[in-house]
Amino acid sequence: MNLLHTLAKISSLTLVSRIFGFVRDTIVARTFGAGIYTDAFFIALKIPNLLRRLFAEGAFSQAFVPILAEYKNRRGQEETRLLIDHAASLLFLALIIITILGILAAPAIVWLSAPGFADEPQKFAITVRMLRITFPYILFIALVSLAGGILNTWSNFAVPAFTPVLFNLSLIAAALLLAPYCHPPAMALAWGVLLGGILQLAWQLPFLRRLKLLPHWRPTRHDDGIRRILRQMGPAIFGVSISQISLLINTIFASFLATGSVSWLYYADRLMEFPTGILGVALGTILLPSLSKHYADNDVVQYSELLDWGLRLTLMLALPAAVGLAVLALPLISTLFLYGHFKVYDVWMTRQALVAYSIGLLGLIMVKILAPGFYARQNIKTPVKIALMTLAATQIMNLLFIAPLQHAGLALAIGLGACLNAGVLLWQLRRQRIYSPLPGWPAFMLKIILASNLMAWTLVAASGHDSDWLTGHFSTRILHLCLLLVLAVTVYFASLRIMGIRVKTFLRHAAG
Repeated sequence: MNLLHTLAKISSLTLVSRIFGFVRDTIVARTFGAGIYTDAFFIALKIPNLLRRLFAEGAFSQAFVPILAEYKNRRGQEETRLLIDHAASLLFLALIIITILGILAAPAIVWLSAPGFADEPQKFAITVRMLRITFPYILFIALVSLAGGILNTWSNFAVPAFTPVLFNLSLIAAALLLAPYCHPPAMALAWGVLLGGILQLAWQLPFLRRLKLLPHWRPTRHDDGIRRILRQMGPAIFGVSISQISLLINTIFASFLATGSVSWLYYADRLMEFPTGILGVALGTILLPSLSKHYADNDVVQYSELLDWGLRLTLMLALPAAVGLAVLALPLISTLFLYGHFKVYDVWMTRQALVAYSIGLLGLIMVKILAPGFYARQNIKTPVKIALMTLAATQIMNLLFIAPLQHAGLALAIGLGACLNAGVLLWQLRRQRIYSPLPGWPAFMLKIILASNLMAWTLVAASGHDSDWLTGHFSTRILHLCLLLVLAVTVYFASLRIMGIRVKTFLRHAAG
């Protein structure tokens, strides 16, 4: 299995998901704007999403997948099946308890996550109602993450990559079809979240059944693999999802700012998730099983070379993405969101947040490549220490930036914190001799920087006046934006080719 081809497949499916995600956000922005109800919904969505990334895609997956890969490679089918059954049963029990507690404690959770809402009783009450509907989403999506981890370990990357499309389709249907029957209409979005979780789980179960790995009910903690997963999960909660913790704290800060601040940060973050998901999440997904296999085989050289491959590919793709987001912030936001209740003022405020976020995009993606370098070795302590330091530094930057920059300062702190996180992770990988860079890095970096600069200046010259993006017809804006994206890709990769960088040099096979 060629890793570059696999990355292209996963990225393509992720691209489909992101496109539907933007359609979803465009419909939400046009229908509900940026105000009291969208602020309430984004808080109600953020809490289960945070728990998903902390416990499901975060701590659980990073602890579960390396140990599952070890069982698959060393212990045989029967022990591997038992591990899956035990893990799924215990996860389900824990999720049921968490879901019930979350529904009962919804007012306290909203007060803790958005204390500024307490001064507005209507906003607070609607957020509590929405959270009680969206909270069970964590039950379904965590089981989706478990299923996805199993499928990825058996090299079935396409099914988990397509799964988020169903969530976006569910929210689109809720906004268009269910909203007229709800009071307030935005309440339909909360029901769409719950439906999306159910659909995603239902989609993956048949593929587990084909592999004869559909979990059975066998709850027990008396399993060596389960004990190791639980030991890894505790510290991994902090280490894997530090950016999500920072985002939650940012929401607390934003709840005290002008109405709309939560929504502006959300829309900017959605645009940031586009390259982060296509590049960072996709690369991290395919790297972890192969790194785990190399570690199980004690192949130090291949382990280091695979990390080097991932870092070079990340730099080649993420740096121009960050530059493109910053330069095309206004065209992107106006084309995707400037309709209905989403006004020109909202465009400018969201643009400030997106430009600030883009400064840290390379760091955000690098973390998703560097962290598996530790997790595949079942080393959680080092990333945890780095993550806690990063969290503290991010909050100091929040306090420094929020007064002069308002919501954009919160986005800037997240980005700079991610760069700090990535830098220290890289330093530790080298210090512990886990990763040794292959020759040619200085020249490679220089070529990437030159090509990115050439692309940026080309986009500045071709993007036209701001007023055209704020007043032009949708068809004109979307056509212009598509031409700019094609121009950016053409100029960038043509520049790299002229300087001697070929895509075929990144062909690499997964660990067998």
